[in-house]
Amino acid sequence: MAIHIQRREFITLLGGAAAWPVAAYAQQPTMPVIGFLHSASPGPFSQFVAAFSRGLNQAGFTEGRNVAIKYRWAEGRYDRLPALAADLVRRQVTVIVAMGGPSSGLAAKAATSTIPIVFNSGGDPVKEGLADSLNRPGGNATGVVVLLTAMEGKRLGLLRELVPTATLIAVLLNPGLPTFESQLDDVREAARAVGQQVHILQASSEHEIDAAFMKIVEVRAGALLVGADPVKFNQRDRLVALAARHAIPAIYELREYAEVGGLMSYGTNLSDIYRLVGNYAGRILNGDKPADMPVQQATKFEFVINLKTAKALGIEVPPGLSARADEVIE
Repeated sequence: MAIHIQRREFITLLGGAAAWPVAAYAQQPTMPVIGFLHSASPGPFSQFVAAFSRGLNQAGFTEGRNVAIKYRWAEGRYDRLPALAADLVRRQVTVIVAMGGPSSGLAAKAATSTIPIVFNSGGDPVKEGLADSLNRPGGNATGVVVLLTAMEGKRLGLLRELVPTATLIAVLLNPGLPTFESQLDDVREAARAVGQQVHILQASSEHEIDAAFMKIVEVRAGALLVGADPVKFNQRDRLVALAARHAIPAIYELREYAEVGGLMSYGTNLSDIYRLVGNYAGRILNGDKPADMPVQQATKFEFVINLKTAKALGIEVPPGLSARADEVIE
């Protein structure tokens, strides 16, 4: 039996069929967006962004598949962070990840009290105003404590052990960091405890770093402690090269300095920090509330010695010191 369909019925049927995928698409959930705010520049931190992605993957999220990421880099200019954070808030991102020290987290907190924030901090997030407490942060922010700035005294001790003849040790700090005063106090207290004379130098820009090394030579410092600073990490090749040029034994915060020729480093594993932050961001996307997520404390510390650099400086590393190192670069 032949089936006859009126022209109007056929057009209606065809139009309805064409509309099905559009309606179905409109019902699909919107992909969540992470706003990634950082105080430094992207190039030197690419390996850590990859670690952040691994943390996200552990929580079930992959960039471009089920989550989007908007990156905002301050390029070492802390004064840009508030505007960059405000831009992410205007774009109504789902979560803000604030990296590169407490300045990013503070800028994000000032910009929003509702969008969840995952920060990293090198000091005390409670004193900095990032969290109400470590166990129950409260509000809309939680994160990971790196404790880099709180270990300046430990680095000073390691440097004295390697270069016991250094009557004067120079300390290079960034006055633009929110943690500057605590870093300064940590170094001075550690120096007083062992009777070590230190010369504090302040620098953030390349020009100021160059001037600081000229001062180090002028005051005849026997060694150098480079304070924890995400902006200086961008300039690690320059810092290591200047130390080599002026034959100054130096200790740094992260293993990446030793990997490019720095004499020693002591601090937490930064890749692990970014992985933990990525995992926390993913958990929030899965429904966890930052107010109930304890601030994590990094527990993975690394002490690295570059023997090749020590030999170039004519320094003999004590066997006891090299035995305590997590890695010796030869």
